[in-house]
Amino acid sequence: MTLQAIAATATIFMLSSCVLYLVRRLGADSQTLPVTTEWLSELSADRYLPMTRLLETTDFQFLRAQKGYTPEMGKRLRRQRAEAFRGYLHLLESDFNRVAAALRLILAQSSYDRPELASTLLHRRLAFVCLVVEAQVRLALFRLGWDGVDGVELIRLFEGMSLELRTLVPQSSMALA
Repeated sequence: MTLQAIAATATIFMLSSCVLYLVRRLGADSQTLPVTTEWLSELSADRYLPMTRLLETTDFQFLRAQKGYTPEMGKRLRRQRAEAFRGYLHLLESDFNRVAAALRLILAQSSYDRPELASTLLHRRLAFVCLVVEAQVRLALFRLGWDGVDGVELIRLFEGMSLELRTLVPQSSMALA
């Protein structure tokens, strides 16, 4: 087998794996409903703002400038920050999926078609899954010493979805079920 054939096969395999992963993530629906108005009122993108600062390079530069700094200290801080970011990412995914499940329930129970909401929901879910995959890859690279992990776009998508849900759920209802 030539080198080009091997590279083409590997590329096709990687792309197929990514597509399969995305399809499985979009199809996964392990959310617990009902979504109560209490949960909805507590739902805030502000909860995830610390994740935008966790992996900034300024903290690592400051640590390197300190007397007594060792590379092991930097590795430990990277590992701890990556785990904290991963925890926030998991919570953000959970909340996003719960909001998406509630919006799908509203669509299913609506007395009239809402194609614009269905389209928006699908596009935002796809974008969110892609951004989560990207964040996980960048997080793995971050642990190896690379920089550039950012959760701002994920938070923005979550905020848009939760705002959409808030506009559709009457404040007087106790739960979606």
